[in-house]
Amino acid sequence: MLPWGTVALLLILSSIGFQLGRRRAFASVGGRARQLHSLPGYHGIFVGLGAFLPGALALLAGVFVVRSLPAESSRDVIWAAIAAATFAAAAIGLAWAQRHISAQFRARNAVERAVMVLLIVCSLLSILTTIGIVLSLVFEALRFFATVSPFEFLFGLQWSPQMAIRADQVGQSGAFGAVPVFAGTMLITIIAMAVAVPIGLMAAIYLSDYAGKKTRSWAKPLIEILAGIPTVVYGFFAALTVAPLVRNAGNALGLDVASESALAAGLVMGVMIIPFISSLSDDVMNAVPQSLRDGAYALGATKSETIRQVVVPAALPGIMGGILLAVSRAIGETMIVVMAAGLTARLTANPLDAVTTVTVQIVTLLVGDQEFDSPKTLAAFALGLVLFVVTLILNIVALHIVKKYREQYE
Repeated sequence: MLPWGTVALLLILSSIGFQLGRRRAFASVGGRARQLHSLPGYHGIFVGLGAFLPGALALLAGVFVVRSLPAESSRDVIWAAIAAATFAAAAIGLAWAQRHISAQFRARNAVERAVMVLLIVCSLLSILTTIGIVLSLVFEALRFFATVSPFEFLFGLQWSPQMAIRADQVGQSGAFGAVPVFAGTMLITIIAMAVAVPIGLMAAIYLSDYAGKKTRSWAKPLIEILAGIPTVVYGFFAALTVAPLVRNAGNALGLDVASESALAAGLVMGVMIIPFISSLSDDVMNAVPQSLRDGAYALGATKSETIRQVVVPAALPGIMGGILLAVSRAIGETMIVVMAAGLTARLTANPLDAVTTVTVQIVTLLVGDQEFDSPKTLAAFALGLVLFVVTLILNIVALHIVKKYREQYE
């Protein structure tokens, strides 16, 4: 547990350092700030950082030490020692930084270098996190493929990963053919995109070229609210409203509709990802220069012809990027599928049947009492690796489309 009292003390000491740095900078030039190389605020920030950084490093080191100790250790005494060490490090840093304050001290350069280092560290953390995720997926997936053939996993037609994970359990040998899982994911994604792409694109065209400023001012925020609704709410809506409507409509037509169907999940998922397409498409269409529209009108084109033959082609890279982003969002959705499409791994192209997806199976395999040496559990990492590769390919394709078809307009 992080000692918040020590954190508050460190922040207070840093604030005091900021004030002392500013006052010392003013005092060094007799209150004539123009004689300073850097603004007084930079001197204050330099001293504040001088107190904060050593104290923060001491605090983090203490936290790691405490977490490595056995549970029966007397942690209150250790936390008190850590608080004292943090205060001492911050005080030493404050005194060291304040000694550097003078009229000619380049405080701005020092602060900017510190900010640059912070930005580099943040960038490296993002990169290292991504590398760590990939390596963890690859390592665990290789353990799975040491037990199950990659050919069976990628091309097998039976998915039933039920295996005994302890000696006192009875389990089947398991079937790890993931084609039904991939097919269910693709089926629901296709249904969702069939809903989201036309509606989202038409909404973007209306907002960018037909709607007035007043209509646009309330219509676009209302559409974008759909992106902020929690997915579990969409799942409830799909399970309690859309799925019964689909089932009743199918029964009225004499069709055999499952209580949980790919169609119900796909319809609701399509509604959920409409803002991803409409908002991005609207932005790129508004970025198309008005001179292109005026030129088309001057040549006798109607408004609809201008949109079809000028605006949409010019905005095509951004539109395709939004569509591929929406596809990635649909592939990664879980809650809607769990609540509206079911958990059945069935190889079918019938949208009225219950199906499952990759993300749902990952959740199912990792929930409950699991052993990470079992192929049943390791199969989740193999599915995650496939999902990661597919998403990466979609992003690469999106970047390729944007680079290939991007045009610069003046």
